Amino acid sequence: MPSRHGKGWRARWIDATGERRSETFRYRRDAELFERRGKGEAEEVTRGLRALPGPRKTFGEVADYWIEHRVPQKRSGKDDESIIRKHLRPAFGAMALDAITVEHIDRFALERQVLDPKTRANHLTLFGSMLRVAVDLRWLDRVPRIRKPRIRFIASDFSYLRTDEEIRRFLAAAHDEGDDVSMLYATAIYTGMRAGELAGLLWEDVDFERRLITVQRSFDGPTKAEDVRYVPILDALLPIVRDWRARHAGHLVFTNRRSRMLRPSARVFQEALHRVLLRARFPLIQRKGKARRYIVFHDLRHTFASHWVARGGDLFKLQKILGHKTVQMTMRYAHLAPHAFAQDRGLFGPGVALPVGALNGPHQRGHGG
Repeated sequence: MPSRHGKGWRARWIDATGERRSETFRYRRDAELFERRGKGEAEEVTRGLRALPGPRKTFGEVADYWIEHRVPQKRSGKDDESIIRKHLRPAFGAMALDAITVEHIDRFALERQVLDPKTRANHLTLFGSMLRVAVDLRWLDRVPRIRKPRIRFIASDFSYLRTDEEIRRFLAAAHDEGDDVSMLYATAIYTGMRAGELAGLLWEDVDFERRLITVQRSFDGPTKAEDVRYVPILDALLPIVRDWRARHAGHLVFTNRRSRMLRPSARVFQEALHRVLLRARFPLIQRKGKARRYIVFHDLRHTFASHWVARGGDLFKLQKILGHKTVQMTMRYAHLAPHAFAQDRGLFGPGVALPVGALNGPHQRGHGG
């Protein structure tokens, strides 16, 4: 029978190979079920009703499989390789997959408390995805529970151009870098598209009649969310992009000086932006104890989202425009709505009139007696 282990319950059994096994669960009924199943499988092997399981796979083998088959398909493949090399493989690489327990995962998370919560969440998300692949490959029966840190999206999580005057000043300074630079920055501000999505944008994706931009590719493949989405061409952007179309031939909307696709390391995303910020006299800001540029290129996306909400734009439409999988990501901008709760203040009517002194008179009693 399962035994108490900390705040949970530990199942123990001897598997078909004669090895002692254990697993910890939060609830006793889960531990009982898992223990019975383990003992039952061992008995079936002994009676010849089930084949002896093959060699146990290690997490290192899953890591090798992931790097060979999944990393080449992902835009964030290099990030995956780095996380596996620096964190996951040192912690779990030599372990048999079915020996990894909730305790091991919790210890791994605890040892990385010094990291940013979002970074820790990314590590655990990748770890969980790799274990699910192991289940699909039938190398593992089930994925242990993985508790990820809760991520709070608040205003301090991002920077953006805060006023119309800041946007005007920024784009005026960008004009001195060239029309191609100012046009790219203006499109980023008025669409919220990512750098890679702008780099992969074709003129055939721009529908002037319906005033829609189809976003369906990035630097080397599909968009980050791997979905096609549609972005409206706002009034502020329409004359600018029409003028650019008349002067810029070719298939790509934005190119480098050699008329080729912009790459992630292109100067327009970094060095040119820094010069524009200096020219427009934007100050350095302090973030997490360090002096940083007023914005980076990705903050032009935050600028679009922030101004959309501040002007009363619908949050659920914004979610679709930005391509967020969940509305929680979009809700980080909700506090910017000009009258976020104005129409809700009367939901409960005028209320009930209470006698004078009912709340703070001499006979006030404590709530609950």
